[in-house]
This record gives sequence, structure tokens and C-alpha cells, in this order.
Amino acid sequence: MNIQHINKSIESQKNILLEHPLYNKVKTIEDLQSFLEGHVYAVWDFMSLLKALQSKLTCTTTPWFPTSNPQTRYLINEIVLAEETDLSIDGRRQSHYEMYIEAMKDCGADTTEISQFLREIDSLKNIFVAIKTSHLHPGIKAFLDFTFTVIEHGKPHEIAAAFTFGREDLIPNMFTSIIKRFQENLLETDLTKLVYYFERHIELDADEHGPMAMEMITELCQNDTVKWKEVEEVSILALEKRIGLWNAIEEHISQKVAVV
Repeated sequence: MNIQHINKSIESQKNILLEHPLYNKVKTIEDLQSFLEGHVYAVWDFMSLLKALQSKLTCTTTPWFPTSNPQTRYLINEIVLAEETDLSIDGRRQSHYEMYIEAMKDCGADTTEISQFLREIDSLKNIFVAIKTSHLHPGIKAFLDFTFTVIEHGKPHEIAAAFTFGREDLIPNMFTSIIKRFQENLLETDLTKLVYYFERHIELDADEHGPMAMEMITELCQNDTVKWKEVEEVSILALEKRIGLWNAIEEHISQKVAVV
């Protein structure tokens, strides 16, 4: 089994995401705001997958010891550098999550819910309790619960699978579709920071992070058929949860339109 086999196994789920009706629902600034308010949870929990991988593949404690695979150490540290301290549109160092929050505010989207959710996590000290007791849509809850279950399970190749095939590998195509829709339907709105965020993701993920993440999977699995099978299973589940997230956001937009 290899990367090509995984890509073939997840092809149907990827196609559902790439052809999801959600993209056609984002037609007004209110639709865009609803999209951002749901998608921000994926932007945030992606950072947790990233840091979980860094914790597993590098030494983040003292005293320091070299980890067994310098190549995976390099790959994850390079991705962390850009995701956690990239250059914003005005030259400041920011994580992509912080860039996204600023772009949301510029578009008039509400960041209160995600901010409150993070405060609850910090207060409760238990991500699973915070998810369960939140008022989030069941599809968002299931999405987050899956992410942190994979992280808690702790197998590096499974975390890398959720990170790579559930996220990084899809981002360029998904964001290209979304940006086109924005540009067609929201010409009167200043989306400068949001477009910068999306285009930065496309640039990094297509040219650098995507290939790096694929190489990381290969390094972690080598010729171990059990690991490859687990990567396949996690990748399929990650995409199914992503579809659930997209369904939740589409439902929210449709309900707002019905009310109007």
C-alpha cells in the first residue's frame, strides 16, 4: 500500500467535498459570514493536529533528545513555522488561525462563539467535555470530537493521516472553488484579508505543505502494511467528518435564508 492507493480509496469522499452544494450557497455577505463562522472550527482544530504531530515527531520537552527520524522532524517543523508564524497581509507574524479571525471581523462575521468555545476549553481543561456541553451544531461537534480522538489515540501516522488527507491535501481545490464564488458574487465587499488567507493557503499547500505532508506519511509508514491500513481508515473517516461539517454549514445557511 502507498500514497497512490490511499488517494484511490478516498476518491469518492474527496469528490463529494469538491462538488458539495455548499459552495453554491455562498452568494451574499450573510452567507459568507455563516460559512466563516462554521469553518473557523476547522481552521482552529487543524492547528491542534499540527502541534500534536510536532509533539510526536520532535522533542518539545527538556532535557532535549534527538528523535529517531530527522526527516519527519524537519518536515513537521517546516510546516509549523509557516502555519504558526506566517506573514500577514501587512507584514506581521501571525498564525493562520489569527489571520482567519481578523478576516472574519473584516467581513462582519461573528467571532464571539469560537472565542467563547476556546475559553470554555481553557476553563474545563477537557476538550471532549467542552465539545459535548457546547451549543455547536452536531456536525461540528462530531468533526471536532473525531479530531481530538485521533490526537488522544496518539499514533503519529494516524494523526498525520487526518492532517494530510482530511485537510492539507484538499485545501487548494476547496479554497479555489470558494474564492471563485466570492469574487463572482461579493464584488461590493472588501475581502482583502480573506482572499489573502485563502491564496496563502493555496500557495503553501499546493507547492510546499501538501508534498511535505505526503512525504511525512510515507516516512512514518514505510513498508508497514498495518500502518498503511490505519492511515486509509483514518483518512476516510476524516473526510466523512469534513463532509458532515460542510453539511452543517450548508444547513445553517439554508435556515437563515428560509427565515429571511
